[in-house]
Amino acid sequence: MKKIYLLPFFAAVAVLMFNTQAKAQDSTRSSYHLFKPMPKSLEREEMETDRPNVTETPHTVDAGHFQYETDIFRHQREITDQSKQRRWLYNQANLKLGLLKNTALQVIVQSYNNESITDLATNQKQTGSGFGDLIIRVKQCLYGNYNGSFSIALLPYVKIPTNRYSDNQKYEEGLLVPMLIKLPHDWKIGLQVEGSYLRDDEQPSRHMEALQSVVVSHVLFKKLEVFGESFYTYNFKEHKINNFLDAALEYEVTPDVKIDAGLNYGLQKTAQKEYFVGLAFRY
Repeated sequence: MKKIYLLPFFAAVAVLMFNTQAKAQDSTRSSYHLFKPMPKSLEREEMETDRPNVTETPHTVDAGHFQYETDIFRHQREITDQSKQRRWLYNQANLKLGLLKNTALQVIVQSYNNESITDLATNQKQTGSGFGDLIIRVKQCLYGNYNGSFSIALLPYVKIPTNRYSDNQKYEEGLLVPMLIKLPHDWKIGLQVEGSYLRDDEQPSRHMEALQSVVVSHVLFKKLEVFGESFYTYNFKEHKINNFLDAALEYEVTPDVKIDAGLNYGLQKTAQKEYFVGLAFRY
């Protein structure tokens, strides 16, 4: 399984190394930054978002501009060997600010969460709700932010445990490497590898976890983009793999506003299932 998912990663690296037809890096946007916003004439025609799928875009927000992406509503359910968990997340927002041509700051705010955990052995139920955690991320596009058919970025993050309703009060951190290959006729292939240091589900200790994903998308009717995705996570402590299949739709209301809906479905019984509706806009 792991060897299969590594193939897209190596294919993307090969494209980066041997794509002789890629355009030269654009230097016209380099003089713009947070305090000198990029003019409208140089902005992206199409707003690039990190949603709706797990695989994120390597492209950054235009320098000096702001972008708001959010789960208006997300429902998660998960069954482990010890418990059954349900979570309802409202306005889980990603606030994105373009700092430089290829650099953007992101602050993910979990505005309101409601969760319940049922112990399968005793059938006792615990509930909690309130403001969630903060996640700080910086996206640095390494190649192809504005030109060419291939792009790649680094996206380190740290989760700050600001919630007061959950027993997960651990800092968590990781690194994402999203990639994008643009194909003819509005087809795209997204790839992502990720390593994270996370809290264990049932204990206060932590573990390393890897994620690899591939998504294929296509634009229909000029406004509607359809996504099909597969990814897996691997827990190095438990030597456990969870596989997921995802599907989503994203509709462009205007060039600066998009809405989406979809699901992330874990194939194993203990893998998480998610359903969501989202929104994104920029200015």
